[in-house]
Amino acid sequence: MNINATLFGQVVLVLLPLMAVLSYYLGKRKTQTPKLAAFFGALLAFIPPFALLYIMVLIIKNDVAVNHAA
Repeated sequence: MNINATLFGQVVLVLLPLMAVLSYYLGKRKTQTPKLAAFFGALLAFIPPFALLYIMVLIIKNDVAVNHAA
């Protein structure tokens, strides 16, 4: 299997930042650790079907309850 440099460039320049930002945004609402969610989103961007599944899981997940006790 040949890996095309253009495909790799598209993943690195377009998909990786997009998935990281989208994962961070969803991670702020859906998890306690948005930076970790963004890291996993960026890591999974190298395998696009897994990245899309990860984003779908974050979308389906319930929002985290915010405690404003101050």
